[in-house]
Amino acid sequence: MEQAQSPSIGDCLKLLKGERDEQRLAGLLLVTKVCQRDDLASLRAVYDAVDVRFLDRLFKTGMGKGAAAGSGLDNRDAYLQLSVTIVAAFCRIPEIAASMDMVSKVPMALKIMTESNDAVLEECCEILYLVATSSEDGVSTFCESEGLKVIASRMHTMSDGSRTMELSIKILQYVLSKLPRDFITSSHLLDLATVVESLARQFAVLHSPLKFEALHLLSVIFSSKYLESLRETLRVMGDSKWSDYIHIGVMDILQNRVAPADKVHALVLAESMLSISGESWLLRQPNLTDCKVSVPVDRCLLLVLESARVEVAVLLNELAYLKYEASKYTSSSDTALSTKQQHLTVAFSLVEGIIKLISTMGENEEVISEATIIKVINGLNETVNVVLEYLQDAKEHGQKKGNDLIASVRLVGSYLAETPYASSDKVRELLEYMLSIEGEDEASPFYSICFLLPMLCQMTMEIQGCKTLISSRGHKAVVEFLVKLLCNPVTEDMDRIFLACDTVMNLLLKQEEVHFQMEESSCIGLLNALAFWAEESDDPSVLMMAASICVLGLDFTSEAALLKHPNFDSRSLTRLCHLISRSFAFATQGMADAVRSETDLIEIITSGFSRWADRFPSIKAAVLGV
Repeated sequence: MEQAQSPSIGDCLKLLKGERDEQRLAGLLLVTKVCQRDDLASLRAVYDAVDVRFLDRLFKTGMGKGAAAGSGLDNRDAYLQLSVTIVAAFCRIPEIAASMDMVSKVPMALKIMTESNDAVLEECCEILYLVATSSEDGVSTFCESEGLKVIASRMHTMSDGSRTMELSIKILQYVLSKLPRDFITSSHLLDLATVVESLARQFAVLHSPLKFEALHLLSVIFSSKYLESLRETLRVMGDSKWSDYIHIGVMDILQNRVAPADKVHALVLAESMLSISGESWLLRQPNLTDCKVSVPVDRCLLLVLESARVEVAVLLNELAYLKYEASKYTSSSDTALSTKQQHLTVAFSLVEGIIKLISTMGENEEVISEATIIKVINGLNETVNVVLEYLQDAKEHGQKKGNDLIASVRLVGSYLAETPYASSDKVRELLEYMLSIEGEDEASPFYSICFLLPMLCQMTMEIQGCKTLISSRGHKAVVEFLVKLLCNPVTEDMDRIFLACDTVMNLLLKQEEVHFQMEESSCIGLLNALAFWAEESDDPSVLMMAASICVLGLDFTSEAALLKHPNFDSRSLTRLCHLISRSFAFATQGMADAVRSETDLIEIITSGFSRWADRFPSIKAAVLGV
């Protein structure tokens, strides 16, 4: 008897087709009671039966912009709840969600989210998600209606792990993947930064699948083309709780058994945090009242290092297979290669960050134990050896071009700059090859030399290091690199220029001990470039450095010999005379206090001049004329 008297979907349809608003309202109320969420056929029938104009009026009444004619009801919240619930139900049918009728509801749903209580928040998020994922018009309307700002402003009010939070995360994941390159402006960056703050908490406190959704969205945001601008926005916002939340979440992922892809996402977050907060982020101890953890201060450092080391070993092995051993190379191989190279860049960046942290360990002696430092250094040694083996493999296959090779050289260079004699046999064997490596967009080696310069400068302070560089013909690469920079010096290159100068000077100061004499063409090119560089600069450091190297370079030649060379003429000699005489004037006027290493440089210039002055009458006349 009760089953026979229960209302059916047919009863709903009859009411919806009624002439009066009261009947249609009753029909919609009945739909919410008799129609199941997954009963798409019934929802389709309801959508076809309902008067769209009536539904719009109901929406507006709920928003306080009108009244449902003849309804006789005053409860605005009830109208709002009913209209949003019905529209959300309709949107579960993809073709309805894609219709302009539903797309037009996106601005309304966003406005409701900004003005109403949480009672309809979930249904509004469901409308936005279903419409956005069903059509391009849905995405564009969401963006044009400042959907990102609305979601960002509401996320901090949503309950942890709620369905509303889940839908918000899914909306952002989809929309961000569809945004045009020029969409994000400075105001949107602030919205994204606000989203990061809310996501970071979910990433830390949750222990459900939504934790991984938060991780994936954070990884997307930090891997996006807007990353540099976003990092600056986050820095300006200050070091708030969100960085502690990410610290906790990253440790959770890396110390548990999760999918390899999720560990990569966690490493992306860690690498981004190092670029925002510095390497010391690895040693911070979160202090959050709502997410208390008690772990050793070095836990995050060791977890990140170990995970990054594993990624480096696995990725280099897979890259070597794809490049040298895969029997069939297809377009999908290109995609796989590109993805692995991106992941390798993240892992390398983390290892380099840890190298930098360990190199400043004197500032953190009380924070990290000696045992931890030893463990980190041993891990770094092993990883550098793995990278050197990858470079050896590339050398054997005749590969000299590739961003993965450049990145490998950078990591090796950053580590050996701190420990120049680590892996000395392998480095000696590969040095010439490493200096010849080019990036994908390079016509000749440049960045490989940049990355190795700190190591070369340290190495050539010892006689054996000079011999290693000379035997690998690395001195020619350094001189050519220096000449290229000096011909068009810019402020950004000054550190590189001085490193190259120091390396060349180290060689020249030990030329007798290592039986080294620079090739005539290289020497003349360097003399011309140094004289031009000093002539264009008022910096005393530039003057004295250029003069010192020139003085050392003149030890094994003469004025007459130089003038016979086609690339050295009277103008070149005039510049050289001017350079040496200026350096003497600077030294004798007692202005050397401003010059870096001024005492040593003055000694080099004066003693060198005394050795060869008679062979260079023009320079001697210029100096004595001072």
